[in-house]
Parts: sequence; structure tokens; C-alpha cells
Amino acid sequence: MTDQDKIRDRFWVELSSSPFLMVGLQGAGGHSLPMTAQLDPKANHCFWFYTSKDNRLAPGGPAMAQFSAKDHYLFACIEGVLVPETDPAVIDRYWSKQVEAWYPGGRHDPNLLMLRFDLGMAEIWRSDLSIGGVFKMLFGGDVRGELKGKHAEVAL
Repeated sequence: MTDQDKIRDRFWVELSSSPFLMVGLQGAGGHSLPMTAQLDPKANHCFWFYTSKDNRLAPGGPAMAQFSAKDHYLFACIEGVLVPETDPAVIDRYWSKQVEAWYPGGRHDPNLLMLRFDLGMAEIWRSDLSIGGVFKMLFGGDVRGELKGKHAEVAL
């Protein structure tokens, strides 16, 4: 397994542990929004977001998502395309009480919109240091060598 494969796999593990990202439309000029990704372990080419038809992401199009793992040992910037998900089976698959809390009309709320984020390229950084690396950093040592192989530009 290459370093890129390891980094890509680690990304999916970390995202499934904490599926929160900041997402924004490219060229729209607005700020990114916090969104909760709905993940399918068998679909590593996309993830989904529930939102509303009046959300600034609703128009879809080229987008960027930023991710920071819970422990802050992995960071990612992901490009992709947001498109409306119209398959009722997909919308139902991820529906939960936590999602329902956001929609007064429930699953059939007229303002409900599901967006699919079709993944493109991602730049991923791992920043976890070994014990030796932590000591080097504490005492002003050079840790750059330890971080080699912990950065990749990958197709998701």
C-alpha cells in the first residue's frame, strides 16, 4: 500500500468518526457552512448532506469542503460538485431522528433538499508525530523529516 493509499484510507476512517465539514460553493463569494456528511462505506466517491431549498448551497455546482479530524491529526481540502439527490431511496436511507429535528414537516417537508457531493481531488495532511517527534518539537528540533509521506493530493 502506497503512502497515498494509507492517507486516503485514514481520511475515510477519520471522516466516519466525525463527519462534520465546512462546505462552500466555488466562486459564489459566500462563506462556507458547517454540514454533516451522510456516509456510505461502500460509496467512497461521494457523500450527502441534508439541507433546505433556501440554503446558500442549494443551487449546487462546483464546491470545496474542508475537514479537520477530531484530534487535529488530519486535515483535508476536498473539491467536488454539489448536485441535488432526487432518489427517494437514498433520501430515506440516511433519514434519522437527528435529521428530522431540523425539518418541521419531517421527511416530506417541502423545504427539504438533499445534496450529493461528488468527490474530485483532495489534498490531505497528516500531522501526527511520533514520541520522538513530539520531543524534537518541544525542544526546537526539526520535525519536517518526520512529516514526509504524510501529505498527498489524491483522487477520492
